Amino acid sequence: MKRLRVLLIAEAANPDWASVPLVGWSHGRALFDVVDAHMVTQQRNAEAITQTGFREGREFTALDTEPVARPLWLATEAIRKATGLGWTFDTAMQTVPYYAFETLLWKRFGPELAAGKWDLVHRLTPLSPTIPSIIAPRVRALGIPFVWGPINGGVPWPHGFGAVQHREGEWLHYVRDVYRLLPGYRSTRASASAIMVGSAATLAQLPEPARARAVYIPENGIDETRFPELPRPERDGPLRVAFVGRLVAYKGADMLIEAAQDLLRAGKLVIDIIGDGPEREPLKALTAQLGVEAQVQLDGWVPHRELAARLTQSQVFGFPSVREFGGGAVLEAMALGLVPVVAAYAGPNELVTDDTGYRVPFSSRETLIAGVRRVLEQLVADGSQLRAMGTRARARVLSLFSWQAKATHTHEVYRWVRGERDKPDFGIPFGRGPDAGAATSYTRRSA
Repeated sequence: MKRLRVLLIAEAANPDWASVPLVGWSHGRALFDVVDAHMVTQQRNAEAITQTGFREGREFTALDTEPVARPLWLATEAIRKATGLGWTFDTAMQTVPYYAFETLLWKRFGPELAAGKWDLVHRLTPLSPTIPSIIAPRVRALGIPFVWGPINGGVPWPHGFGAVQHREGEWLHYVRDVYRLLPGYRSTRASASAIMVGSAATLAQLPEPARARAVYIPENGIDETRFPELPRPERDGPLRVAFVGRLVAYKGADMLIEAAQDLLRAGKLVIDIIGDGPEREPLKALTAQLGVEAQVQLDGWVPHRELAARLTQSQVFGFPSVREFGGGAVLEAMALGLVPVVAAYAGPNELVTDDTGYRVPFSSRETLIAGVRRVLEQLVADGSQLRAMGTRARARVLSLFSWQAKATHTHEVYRWVRGERDKPDFGIPFGRGPDAGAATSYTRRSA
């Protein structure tokens, strides 16, 4: 089978960073194994990518938009410090430098696209659906398929968490739909041959005509070399629960501590909080107020490459985040055999299944705390099912969420837009559709 020639757009792609840059790099790197790809990224990522063995000009091209991006970044930081505005404002300010990035990209690759050098264009990042592509209609006009995504975002704030929303500075969330007026908003959706969406919420936000071209594929994945099958010691002593994430209000580390406070004081449970952020000092004050300082570890950030060894000290991953678009930390914990306890909302609710973890329904902060408390009390009283559930969690992640599996699912989307197969369906939640076994079958064909 002739390999496709794919131009990968990944403005954010960096193997040394976390979050979106790591997603962009990991997904893009995996695609090199199934197609003849070339990655276009930002200059700030060039050094880290070169260290992996990729050669600039051969496997990737770095475009320099720092003359536009840096002044806007400095302005964004100054405004956020002065006003307390949150993530929505930050994303909005990324739009202008991204327009500049695609302008440079078209200047460099437009002639090659017109000459037929590339079979397909795939924009991997940005992940936000609010940032349009100004080149999508130009690519379509050349008769070349344009694949967009996975995109994810815009999950509504759940009822009862208005105070958390305001602490996060998410005032612009009320006027978020203004992004629909941005240049390229309509044309991006109209021009995309396929739109890979990372959540049911993002799928629901698409205009009706665009949904027919949407395929559900969560954006997060795991690197099996960073999260291998490590020995998991038998439980000897209190139940150990880990939390990983930025210490911000909506992630819910405080709710995890409050839910576990009686078990912590009784010496039946220990919590290891890995991460840093503005809520760290309030969390310290909370542990002192509840008298559980000795049972809650607040050790700050752990380098991503060292995270696996740290997580395997725990049996449970406690993550009651109430507005998590993706949930990459949940997948990483599951890959190591930890059993997740998550809020039954947004991304984690779609990653975890009833036989691989616990999804806690809620209608308010109080009901979420109460639900997490019930699960933890159950597991402390009888943890006999933890090892088997953790084994199933790891199996689910390896079969569906490794970057190799992700690349194979993406390749099936490529085949669809080129007319080589029907529209793929991997199910919602992921792994419940008729094409759930695509990764396994493709691996066999490639062997």
